[in-house]
Amino acid sequence: MNHDIADPSLAEAGALRIEWAEGRMPVLASIRERFEKESPLQGLRIAACLHVTSETANLMTTLRAGGAEAMLCASNPLSTQDDVAAALVADGIAVFAVRGEDNDSYYSHLREVLDADPQITMDDGADLVTMVLKERPDQRLVGSTEETTTGVIRLRAMEADGVIRFPVIAVNDSATKHLFDNRHGTGQSAMDGIIRSTNLLIAGKTVVVVGFGDCGAGVAARADGLGAKVVVVEVDAVRALSAAMEGYTVATADEAARIGDIFITLTGNLRVLRGEHFELMKDGVVLANAGHFDVELDLGYLADHSVGKRRIRHELDEWTMKDGRRIHVVAEGRLVNLGAAEGHPAEVMDMSFANQALAAEWLAKDGADLENKVLRLPDSIDQEVAAIALEAIGGGLEQLTPEQEEYLSSWEFGT
Repeated sequence: MNHDIADPSLAEAGALRIEWAEGRMPVLASIRERFEKESPLQGLRIAACLHVTSETANLMTTLRAGGAEAMLCASNPLSTQDDVAAALVADGIAVFAVRGEDNDSYYSHLREVLDADPQITMDDGADLVTMVLKERPDQRLVGSTEETTTGVIRLRAMEADGVIRFPVIAVNDSATKHLFDNRHGTGQSAMDGIIRSTNLLIAGKTVVVVGFGDCGAGVAARADGLGAKVVVVEVDAVRALSAAMEGYTVATADEAARIGDIFITLTGNLRVLRGEHFELMKDGVVLANAGHFDVELDLGYLADHSVGKRRIRHELDEWTMKDGRRIHVVAEGRLVNLGAAEGHPAEVMDMSFANQALAAEWLAKDGADLENKVLRLPDSIDQEVAAIALEAIGGGLEQLTPEQEEYLSSWEFGT
């Protein structure tokens, strides 16, 4: 279903949000300016399965500036900002997404963008690629791009099984994506979603962060900065040691369940907090998930072992257990930063979406010569994106002298 909204005020509100984000995305703006002159995507159809936000809207207009016919569906049922979708439709970009859509609608929208026979897809969780590989053996792509850690994990599994039949660019693996989007973006926006949905004071609370990758490290840092006592649950010894050396308590899930006030999962795995943990939790705890899929919290257990559920605040459900304890779940266990807030700040998404636009350009230019596997963007693109972003925030970049360059290229160090 195309997002055909008759109320012009909704589209106008979305356009203002898009304009606000655009003013904070200088890297993407510089790419858009070049795309308008060079049209590197001329004649291509690009189908994107991304969160429908004001930042994504600026990516879509950048792709169009490069000559592409761009269309968009949501990568999460709760991440669509309806006013932004309406503004894009009013601007001539097809959008297949409505906030709160059910699973049937969600997957039908994926099929609708694929029915347009795109040459390039953009994914946030690898849903489009998965659908092409499973359901559409005759559909041919120049290539695809992937935005998330979860999506890259899925794609690596596909690569290991030998089923990928086109190149896929792991945009997530670019330093200017995962080092900033995952850590700073998720760190701020996940805590933002929890605060908006609960209005809790974070200071003095025990915040349990389950998973200490880049996203988990970002959330832990923001919770710590707000005055929380941070506990980290991790299965990887190196990451657990890293968390301990950051000053956080490292514990098992059972130990953390007994003391936590707020729990945030960021693992990409399923049922990392489940029945045996829920039964140990205190009355009034808050559970949130910042992983891509809504499988990290075992909500089925809550449904089977509670005596009631009610919506108590915006995107906050209260489950009453048989012993009277109350367990609160934010955004139905879906992405807390988009389900209960607005997602990552524009300054962070500027770099991520700059990488997406440049990945599309790379596929358009060289896709036929690339291997059918998961690939990284060249490091030179990371350097270009970072330099523009640094300049935008007022930083200066030192330059090596010719003498220093010669020295570093020599094996005769110290002479």
